[in-house]
Amino acid sequence: MVVEQLVGGFANILTNPLNLFVFAVALTLGLFSGAIPGMNGTMTVVLMIPITFSMDPVTAIMMLSVIYAAAVYAGSISAIMFKVPGAPEAIMTTLDGYPMNQRGELKRAIRTAVFSSAFGGVVGTIILIFFSPVLSDLATQLSDPEYFAVIVLGLALISTIGSGNVVKSTMTLSIGLFLGTVGLDPLQSMQRFTFGFELLQSGVSLIPVILGLFAVTEVLKQVYTGGHMLGESDEDTGGFQLRDLVPPFRYIKRFPKLLSVNSVLGTMIGILPGAGATTGALFGYTFGQRIVPKSVREKFGTGVQEGIVAPESANNAAASGAFVPLLTLGIPGSATTAVILAAFILHGIRPGPELLTTQGTLVYTIFAALLLANVTMLLANQPFVSIFTKIRHLPRPILLMLIMAFTIIGSYATRNIMFDLWLMLLFGLVGFLFERYNYSIAPLIIGLVLGPLAEPALRRGLIKAQGEYIVFLQRPISAVLIIAAVLVFFIPLIQDSGIVGKIVDRLFRDGGEVKP
Repeated sequence: MVVEQLVGGFANILTNPLNLFVFAVALTLGLFSGAIPGMNGTMTVVLMIPITFSMDPVTAIMMLSVIYAAAVYAGSISAIMFKVPGAPEAIMTTLDGYPMNQRGELKRAIRTAVFSSAFGGVVGTIILIFFSPVLSDLATQLSDPEYFAVIVLGLALISTIGSGNVVKSTMTLSIGLFLGTVGLDPLQSMQRFTFGFELLQSGVSLIPVILGLFAVTEVLKQVYTGGHMLGESDEDTGGFQLRDLVPPFRYIKRFPKLLSVNSVLGTMIGILPGAGATTGALFGYTFGQRIVPKSVREKFGTGVQEGIVAPESANNAAASGAFVPLLTLGIPGSATTAVILAAFILHGIRPGPELLTTQGTLVYTIFAALLLANVTMLLANQPFVSIFTKIRHLPRPILLMLIMAFTIIGSYATRNIMFDLWLMLLFGLVGFLFERYNYSIAPLIIGLVLGPLAEPALRRGLIKAQGEYIVFLQRPISAVLIIAAVLVFFIPLIQDSGIVGKIVDRLFRDGGEVKP
């Protein structure tokens, strides 16, 4: 039954000239919006909603879904080439993708990102197709304590990102968590840490912070050091060929654990309301760092393929997983699916448990479009990346100017206020100083993303439990996750301090005789 409906969804796209044309346009828009700094998939979907008013609901929702999937994928291109995440979902890809580019391994980095993205997207969509009802039931059984525990575990996992120094990572993480509290209280709508500035009532916008910490920081570093052109690779002078951009399937054999585990993990993160592909990438990178061999784990952040496979497989799977609560519960799984939910309502369709039966054609056309998009992106990648390779060979001053121009446009276009430009420049300077003193900027972003998700879950859980913190340990799933988070955070601290070694040495030296 499912297979037959899925075949019908493919036929609805491939045999209908209008749907096929809209699919191609949506794929192109999604690719470029994901790769251009600041023009993320959410913004593009918002801009396209008025155009969908005159469309059939099936065509309209299909178009918005493909834009979302393509934008999540394409953010890795500029992240690898220029250390400028084209979309928030590609934040973690910069940590290893850009160092590989600087070592002259641009082709390998892009091959890895392409294959991992497609694999994660396909796995996430397959899980979406066959297990949507089961996953929706699972999502309804999870409550605020479980949501909070999941986020706490994610925060604990970042302790070895970047510099590998737990204390430094925790410091930058704390800054991000504090920034996430700025604005209106999520439950009582009271102003917090706004210091009388009305512009801070809506909080610290994520896009200007990301562009400042990555793009502006990199530009400042290039100007300061007088280094090579951004994204320049000495080996990369012969141009791209199709064989360079369609990775061999031996990657499945080389990274079986990362691809499989992170694709499933990303999908599960995606089904949590409000999490989205960005959170999937954060969890994918940090969790992937824990399941690879120690020799590889220590190289994360210096330019290893595993550091690209982990976030790229997870974020694309999470993008598919975000459709589970949207279609089955009518609850958006991410910011972009919240906009897509608005499009559903505008077309007179209310997502929920009955959608699979009452709107089967629409649902399975979306499923088919997501599968087709992930496969097509492997083929469409060659001409798309070729455009960026030509940009890379511009003179360095012109390239720096173009990156700053796109960064400024992207920051301003988010809310159309000058304050975001000053915010971008401020965090560009902060990021430059952090990198000079070996403080990783990734934990700051993670704190800013996950903090606003953790706080409402914590407070709602406490309200329901009448202020009893023990509720987080009384529920089995949240208890296991919190205990795991405590172990993940404190074990590296204990190892770094050498306490265990000192105790063992004192207990067993001199034939087991303990000295006073």
